[in-house]
Amino acid sequence: MMQLEEHGPDVYVGVGPRYPWGGLYGGQIVAQGLRAAAATVEERFRVHSLHAYFIRRGDHAEPIRFEVDRMRNGRSFVTRHVVARQSVGVILTMSLSFQVDEAGHDVQIARLPDIPGPDGLEGDTWMTIFERRFATPRNAVEGRGIAWMKMAEEVGPDPVLQACALAYLSDDLPTDAVVALHPERPRADEGDAYELGFMAASLDHAIWFHRPPVADQWHVHDFASHGYLSSRGLAIGHVLTSGGTHVATIAQEVLLRKTSPSAG
Repeated sequence: MMQLEEHGPDVYVGVGPRYPWGGLYGGQIVAQGLRAAAATVEERFRVHSLHAYFIRRGDHAEPIRFEVDRMRNGRSFVTRHVVARQSVGVILTMSLSFQVDEAGHDVQIARLPDIPGPDGLEGDTWMTIFERRFATPRNAVEGRGIAWMKMAEEVGPDPVLQACALAYLSDDLPTDAVVALHPERPRADEGDAYELGFMAASLDHAIWFHRPPVADQWHVHDFASHGYLSSRGLAIGHVLTSGGTHVATIAQEVLLRKTSPSAG
């Protein structure tokens, strides 16, 4: 999935699998866009943040064209802008910033929540590409979604691919936190929200990379939804290693509508 083909200067083309709901998965497009942008940046620069808008639903049957604009090349910072297109038009826009590692203070406030470790927890995922184990039952805690997550296969030592893998995972749990805030959310024992008539879509997405991720090892994704208004819910989460190291912060706004079970 991360093997993009060059189609001219700063243009890359990728493909994606068909997902259970049809169409494409937003985390995949973000990850591929990050890979395309990183291909135009010197290795000494590491991604420290990205901000994306999902414009249209993608089509798994078509390739995705990623166009990279080199906004700025500085001595310590590099800025890129990526547009992802299919025949329908633009499906995603994203701005990314890269920085050279600098010596400085290392201060962390975020802490691991008081939850059981991944061993012994039941797996629950919709794709074999990654593993997910909920640390608390879904919808049991208002406005909260907490799970252990990792890629199912080894990603390797490439820091760009590890960042892309975390970007892929980052689009999953925010929706759970927003659903868990909805006044008509299903109980923890009632099943998946999609089966009970909820429609959800990612609107915009941001990641701040604090420390290098190792996405093929277990990380806690701890999300809280900070509000739900006009069919939109905001979720902000921390990603921490099993040892408690704060790797990334993620923010996402989710469109969530209550329809009917028959609406699919």
